Amino acid sequence: MQRIRLRYTKRGRLRFTSHRDFQRAFERALRRAEVPMAYSAGFTPHPKVSYANAAPTGTGSEAEYLEIALTAARDPEQLRILLDESLPDGLDIVDAVEARTSGLADRLTASVWELRLDGVEQAEADRAVAAFTAAESVEVQRMTKNGVRTFDARPAVVDLATHSSAADRPTGRPCAILRLVVRHVTPAVRPDDVLSGLRAVADLAPPVPAAVTRLAQGLFDEETGSVTDPLAPDREAAAEALSKARQPAAATASA
Repeated sequence: MQRIRLRYTKRGRLRFTSHRDFQRAFERALRRAEVPMAYSAGFTPHPKVSYANAAPTGTGSEAEYLEIALTAARDPEQLRILLDESLPDGLDIVDAVEARTSGLADRLTASVWELRLDGVEQAEADRAVAAFTAAESVEVQRMTKNGVRTFDARPAVVDLATHSSAADRPTGRPCAILRLVVRHVTPAVRPDDVLSGLRAVADLAPPVPAAVTRLAQGLFDEETGSVTDPLAPDREAAAEALSKARQPAAATASA
């Protein structure tokens, strides 16, 4: 059985696609692309697809991950192209590798988010970010199925900073761009929790809802403060296997 790991996006209007909607669209794409899927056992077999840490509905993403199990081997890149062609624009399969290591979900320990705050001046965002990062704790509330829950959002936030780029403000109107690195903890701290924290510590209240996009997710590197590519270990393992396979052939040729 071959396992393939895929990275996909949620862009534009498709950011409002729920995880359940994506699951249905992806299973249809598997059928259209005639992927030789492995199925679960039981009375209602389902394609063996493992989803990892899906982004909340309404947020865009450049880094969503899943894994599929196949009954016959396929070239990852060719499979990626077929699946991408079978999905609507905005739900794009942008990367594919053969799974050669274990624990993909264990490598998704942090996310990088971009928060676009239209109508917010840069200086106002700078003051709010400074107040948030200086705080020892930032208590926020979230409505859950068991009622309102209060928790500290500050420890999960590794980095929060404003990001200046004229290209991000094509209209010339006030617009603050924030970059956020947050650890995946329990309870999960989401971008809207950080926005609630900014409101609590600095009274920052954007006049329109923030446009939120996940730029990356993976292991958090303590030394560099960056979030690494979770598919890199599979690529390295594949390159190592290819190198070992070529060595006997090269030795035979030289003999």
